[in-house]
Order: sequence, then C-alpha cells, then structure tokens
Amino acid sequence: MSRCYSRLTLADRRRLHHLVAAKAPVNEMARQLGRHRSTIYREITRNTFRDRELPDYDGYYSTVAHDISRDRRRRLRKLRRYPALRTEIINQLEAHWSPEQIAGRLQSDGFARIRACKETIYRFIYSKEDYARGLYQYLPEARRKRRPMRSRKPRDGAFPVTHRISQRPDFVGDRSRFGHWEGDLLIFERPLGHANVTTLVERKSRYTVLIKNPSRHSRPIMDKIIRAFSPLPAFARQSFTFDRGTEFSGFRALAEGIGARSWFCDPSAPWQKGAVENTNKRIRRFLPGSTDLAVESQRDLLHLTRHINDQPRKCLGYRTPAEVFMAHLHEGG
Repeated sequence: MSRCYSRLTLADRRRLHHLVAAKAPVNEMARQLGRHRSTIYREITRNTFRDRELPDYDGYYSTVAHDISRDRRRRLRKLRRYPALRTEIINQLEAHWSPEQIAGRLQSDGFARIRACKETIYRFIYSKEDYARGLYQYLPEARRKRRPMRSRKPRDGAFPVTHRISQRPDFVGDRSRFGHWEGDLLIFERPLGHANVTTLVERKSRYTVLIKNPSRHSRPIMDKIIRAFSPLPAFARQSFTFDRGTEFSGFRALAEGIGARSWFCDPSAPWQKGAVENTNKRIRRFLPGSTDLAVESQRDLLHLTRHINDQPRKCLGYRTPAEVFMAHLHEGG
C-alpha cells in the first residue's frame, strides 16, 4: 500500500459500488482498492445516498458519492468560510505578492489563527468559481492555466543524448582549439516586452557577439546567429554550447546553415558554460534588466560589443579578446 495519500477517484468509486452491491467485506474492498480499511469505511459512511421520502433508493452509488464528496469539499473551502481572509489575500495578490509571500505573512500577521498555505491560495486563484476574477494575472508568471508542480515538459526529445555536454570533445572543454562558442539569452523585465539579446562568446579568445531579438522564438534566433556567423571561415564557427532553454531547440538549423555542432548543458547547470555566464555579468553593467530594448538598436549593441572586446583580460595575458580573436583568424585557427 502506498504511503502517499490520494483521494478516491470516480473510477475507484465505481469499483467500490460493485463491491458494496456484492456485499464484500470492508477488508476485501480495501485490499482490492489498495486503501486502508478506514478510508473505505469512511467513504461509504459519508457518501451513501439517503432520502427520507424515498428510502428504497438509499445506497452507495459511484457518481452520487463523487458529487457528494466534491460538494462537501467546495463548502469547506477555507477562503469561502472566512470572507475577511479572502479579501485580505485578494488585496495582496493585486499588490503583486506571490502566494508564498502571502502565506508566510499570514502566519506572522493578525490572521495567524486562520492559516492559508500557498497551495490553498493557488487553488482559489484557479478554481472554477473564482477564475473569472482574473487573479492569475497578478502572479509572477501570469499563466492562464495552472501548471502542476515539478511538471516541466521533458526536453530529451528537443535535446538528444548525443548533444549533451558530456559528449562534447575534451579539446572544446579545455579551450585548446579555436572556433568553439557558448551562447545564452539575456532577458529583460516583462513589462518592457519580449525583446532579448543573444550573447555568444568564443571560448578561447573570449570574443563576444551580441544580437538583438524581438522574441524568444527559436528559429528566428537561430537564423540571426547563422547570418551573423556566415561570413566567418568554418574553423571559426565549429560548435556552440547552450543551456536547455526552448529558445535553443532549433539548434539543428545551425548544422544545416553553417555546419556547426551544438552541445547542451545538463539541467540546472549553467556553470557548465561559464565563459558566457561571466560575460553576461559584464554586459549587465551596461544592459541591466530594466533596460528598454525598444530604444536600443543593433548598432548600439555593436558599440557595446566593441567596448567589451577591446578591454584587456588577465586570462589572455592582458591582451584584448579582439586581438586574440583576430590573431587566430589570421593564423587559420
């Protein structure tokens, strides 16, 4: 028997209906449903249909029991029983507090005796009865539909095993060869729109390229990388290492367009592309998250790129990334 509790489903209640009709012992019902006998006994006691005017129809019926249970849960919802608590939570949501922040504050505020966990608040926001309030728009992600916890879509299909960073050749990891890049996306505050910047850094020379994008759609991002790198010789654009963001799921276009391989970091391991992560910190001094990219052109990004590439770096013996990059181009790699 599982130690993880889950409510009886309609399918469970249909099986239970047949067992009740067959007058099976409670222990046998519990064994067949994989539940504790107390759960079965409580289910039958609480959700059996009873009518004083029609006693002949009294009994346990699966769909009726399911409706009785659902109605009871709806009546007992905490935020319906305590209007003052509901009003307080709505006000805090409209002030753009997260459910976790609200729940934590309630424990230390005047409502401490009537606690509401973050899950209660999420269910209130997305419930059928209260969905029309549109409270979801005040959440950090503002999703119209709730995504279950820990339910990120598996990306193994988008990023095959053969392209994992563990399969990347050692000469890429130790920076012994030229022409291998790392890429990332710089995101800005949501109210400023969907525009973003692709950051690309050559691992050996630390040479940086910045490309402005109107959205996070993968294929347009890849097309811009192809246009930017097409003028370079093949030895200068051999591979790219990205994280597993969906904006890089169109990586196959790089192989078709400029013959470059793509590698992907392990989940939640951005440190595996440390060159571009460190470069992003430098760029954020000039393009903080509050930057409105609508007033920043690609020409502006080009000026910023030149500024970064013309700064001497200790890891390069105090040569500049531009000097090292151009030296490798002239040497043929």
